[in-house]
This record gives sequence, structure tokens and C-alpha cells, in this order.
Amino acid sequence: MHVLVMGAGVVGITSAWFLRKAGYEVTVVDRQNKAGLETSFANGGQISVSHAEPWANPGAPLKVLKWLTQPDAPLLFKPRLDLAQWRWAISFLSQCTAAKAAYNIRQMVQLGTYSRTQLQALREETGIEYDCLSKGILHFYTNPREFEAALEPARLMRELGCDRQIIDADRAIELEPALAPARHRIAGATYTSEDESGDARKFTQGLAGLAEAAGVKFRYGTEVLGFEHTRDRILGVRTLHEGLHETLHADSYVLSLGCFSAVLARQLGLFLNIYPAKGYSITVPVKDEKAAYQVSLTDDEYKLVYSRLGDRIRVAGTAELNGYDRRLNLTRCRAIVRRSAELMPDAALWEQAEFWAGLRPATPSNIPYIGRSHFGNLYLNTGHGTLGWTHSCGSAAALADIVSGKRPEVDFAFAGF
Repeated sequence: MHVLVMGAGVVGITSAWFLRKAGYEVTVVDRQNKAGLETSFANGGQISVSHAEPWANPGAPLKVLKWLTQPDAPLLFKPRLDLAQWRWAISFLSQCTAAKAAYNIRQMVQLGTYSRTQLQALREETGIEYDCLSKGILHFYTNPREFEAALEPARLMRELGCDRQIIDADRAIELEPALAPARHRIAGATYTSEDESGDARKFTQGLAGLAEAAGVKFRYGTEVLGFEHTRDRILGVRTLHEGLHETLHADSYVLSLGCFSAVLARQLGLFLNIYPAKGYSITVPVKDEKAAYQVSLTDDEYKLVYSRLGDRIRVAGTAELNGYDRRLNLTRCRAIVRRSAELMPDAALWEQAEFWAGLRPATPSNIPYIGRSHFGNLYLNTGHGTLGWTHSCGSAAALADIVSGKRPEVDFAFAGF
């Protein structure tokens, strides 16, 4: 059986890997000339089961309202004459109840824990290198109200098996001495020792190489334009490569094109409530080894995540709901540099920061689409938002089971079940 995977980001490449392991002939199609060059290129680097509190929660509406006038706000909604944006926003507000937030936390923790286990097994099996650090993730809070609001989600995560421990500022500094300059500002923290970090692009490109060696075929520089289909089956994928149009055929198809999945799905009459959330990151050389962190960090008030990638520091975060515009907003980039330098002034050469922006495929609930569509041979693995790196291996392993007609091991609301 031949499966065609659309998309060569971390979710598409892991899908190809696990499908090949399950015995399928696999072809990957992507418009870029290499794997991992879009949303997976310079993300935050965290494998963060503990980052399971959805954006949509009871406190979100007031925050978003306050942030509307702040150009460097953690979540920036820029209203447009765009029906998809407003439909997404209304659905987001509908998810901001305590009951729905608790349900979504449960979904994300269960998928995240399973995915982390799958990643660890893959790493053990292949020896893949990607600047991995298994030193946990420390969430710190400089706003006492934000810390208080985190206690209940952390308790729920612990009940679900994610050991997110509440700690004080002294324990936070003991775990990560690089935070010492900000000791007087830390109101409290949480620590999840089993979480990890690593370079998603390095992983994606490394796994693509391993997949190719295992027999997966790649069609880079090939843009997916649309589909040939009947009412209930995909017959082929229309593509454009170096000016030439070609229809690619397979037995089954996997849609893993990030936020562009929604655009293509509309051609089939499928509604995927995915909207681009433009995220930013900076990558900076380490200045002082003693002042640079090793434990991956999350600054919850500013919605920034920090990962150590060898001799580089990666800081990523914020979300801008402004359509498919990928241009850099320098105000937001500089805000990341400013906050990072305030907290850890000697950790990095902050003035040498490299800026990046990418479009995350966000759903209102933060729950991705994984599973079968109503087309008998079209499968979905998309809409992972900020957690594509965290959820990639688990999503892909589960998808391979679904394609094989098996119920996945993880308790999750898969499409088509």
C-alpha cells in the first residue's frame, strides 16, 4: 500500500517514519527544497507535556481584550475582513469555560505523554542527534496572580500523570542558577522533570535522512495545488514542480501541511478550524556558560519559552492572529530580546539575536486533527499549534495505527472514531 504524505515539517516527517515502520510505501511531498524549513525551522525547542494549559481558558477573554492595544502583547489579535479569522475567534471564546479547558488539558496531556515516550523510543532506536537535553521544564512566574492561576491546571496535570510540581523561587534557582539575577521577581514556579528540549529542525532533517535510507521517497520543490476526487475518495493530488503540473497517485493520503491544510481541505468541502498564529523566535550565541541556562524555561507571564541548543540559546513565543502574513514585526522581536536580557543579562550575546517568524497551525481548543476524514483514503495529522514538536511522534505513531485499521494506544479524541 502506497501512502502519500503532504508536508515535510516535523509532523509530516514523523508521519512518514512511522508509516514506513508499519510497512507502507511512503512518498513525502513538500514545496520547500528540504525538510523542516517552515514552522519547524526555529520553534521554541520544548518537548513540553507540561505546556498543556490551552490558550482558551476562563482568564483568556479579559487578557485578550487588554492586549488589543499592546503591539508587543503575548497574544495579538489583529482584526481583518476575514471570515475564517472571525469564525476561529468566536470558537476560541466558546472554549474559554472551565469545563472545556479541563477537557482540553486532559487531551493534550494524554497525547503529550504518549508522544514523549514515542520520541524517547525513536531516539533509543536510531541514535538521532538534535541537541537534546533531558533536564525538565521549569515554568516561572513574575506575576503572583499568574502563579495562583497556574495551580489548578498543574494539579489537574498531576492527576493525569504529568508530574508538574509546585515549587518556590529558591527551589527554582537551585534547579536553574541562571535565573538568579531575577530571583527577586519570581513569585513561584512549577517544574516537570520528565520534559525535554531539542532542535526541531535538526531532528526533522535528521529523521528525513533516516526515512530516506529506509525507503521513503521525497518530492521536494513540489507544491500541492488540489485534489482529484470522487464524493468519498481521493484519486490523486495535483502538484506543481518547476513549472510543470503533475497529478500524483497513491492508495492513501495524509494531510500534514500546517495552517495550509485548512485551505486545501476547503476544496474538498472539509472544514478544519485552523488559523495561522504567527510566532516569533530569536536565536542567540551563548555568552557565558555559567550564566546560560541548561533547564528549559517557560516565562508564563510573557508566554516565552527558552531552550538551550548546544552553544545557542533559543527564545520563542507570542502569537499574532493576522492571516498568512509571514513578515517580521520587529517590535515583537525586540520585546523578546528585551525581556530575555532583563531576566538573564549575561546568558547570551543578546545584541546578536537572529529573528524568525513562522505560522503555527492553531485550533481554538489547541487540540489537533488526527485520524480519518470522511474521504475513505484521506487522513489528517495537522493543527498542532505551538505543540507540533511535542506531539509529533505520538500523533504519527497513532496515525500509523489508524491507517492500519488499529485503535491507537493513547486515549485521545481521534477524528473518525
